Amino acid sequence: MRKILVVGAGQAGLQIALGLQSQGYEVTLMSNRTADEVRSGRVMSTQCMFHTALQHERDIQANFWESQAPKIEGLGVSVAGPDSSRVIDWVGKLDGYAQSVDQRVKMAGWMETFAQRGGQLVIHGAAVSDLDYFSRTYDLVLVSAGKGELVSMFERDASRSPYDAPQRALAVAYVHGVGPRPEHPEFDAVRCNLVPGVGELFVMPTLTTSGRADILFWEGVPGGPLDVFQGVKDPSEHLALTLELLEKFTPWEYARATKVELTDAGGTLAGRYAPTVRKPIGRLPGGGLVLGVADVVVANDPITGQGSNSASKCAASYLASIIENGEKEFDEAWMQSTFDRYWETAQHVTKWTNAMLSPPPEHVLNLIGAAGQLQPAADRFANGFNDPADFENFFYEPEKTGAYLASLTGE
Repeated sequence: MRKILVVGAGQAGLQIALGLQSQGYEVTLMSNRTADEVRSGRVMSTQCMFHTALQHERDIQANFWESQAPKIEGLGVSVAGPDSSRVIDWVGKLDGYAQSVDQRVKMAGWMETFAQRGGQLVIHGAAVSDLDYFSRTYDLVLVSAGKGELVSMFERDASRSPYDAPQRALAVAYVHGVGPRPEHPEFDAVRCNLVPGVGELFVMPTLTTSGRADILFWEGVPGGPLDVFQGVKDPSEHLALTLELLEKFTPWEYARATKVELTDAGGTLAGRYAPTVRKPIGRLPGGGLVLGVADVVVANDPITGQGSNSASKCAASYLASIIENGEKEFDEAWMQSTFDRYWETAQHVTKWTNAMLSPPPEHVLNLIGAAGQLQPAADRFANGFNDPADFENFFYEPEKTGAYLASLTGE
């Protein structure tokens, strides 16, 4: 059977490894940490996975936490006015529910499952020199470790990467004790709070190592009032800063967060990175080729909540391409076409995410405002998080936005 090496045990790497394993491939997975180290470590991300991405997990029978994780049925948008009042507020209903599972829970569980099912799990931080050796012993090497030395093998695609610096400073806190939303407390929703010129606050229900929790996630414009987390090492200081900023900029969210506490000492995270699309094929010193996966080749800012969704969609797309290739060689042409197939969906995520990082033009403000009166517009916007390709039809061009809103109002 074909021998495949997957380097990196995140959402995409593990999903591909489990999927290939279920199809009878001989899979080796390299991780720089054990499952226990992942589970007891620091949070790695925010994640809210929408219907399509969750379905890809169901397809490989890896949806182990579906019955435990909160079912997120809505996505709400609020906009803060200059005086920190809430000038826009609405909730769109999702056609299929979304869920968030702390990656410490999921990745640790998936690693253990992979090993239990007979997969070869190697705990080793891979360097380029390791891959040079392995590329000669495996039919295909996939690189899904999105940070560090390995990423430098993949050349930045300037034509698809408009930004060369981080566009947001990111700060995450996993907490217990967030109160219910006063509006629609009967179902769970992700809250997207837009503070013009300052940044964004996302609040999302999740399942973590200690049960149900919420993620408080600030995205701050660099150099602005939210860009204050660099150098903060103490988790309680990180939480205090998070809450101070909630009180100042989104008092309606602060009102239900006055009694929160961190889920655990590893429940905070801060950082920043430049959104980047890279060329998908890495060339090794010995002449071998490796294929980049998910964040390695398409890393978007998390402002649109697409990271884990994109990783899941990339894994499903690559899995299909690998299986369809049968016994043929995984050559350079196959690698490029495999990435191009994924890019057909990924390009919509990149376009939308990069648009959301800029101050919204007037027609987008009109759309967000109108969704407060027009429930179909709110619902459509919310479901765009599951299928960002739909934004082409009503979001980017003033004419299309106008025509869409007119179709709803009959004007």
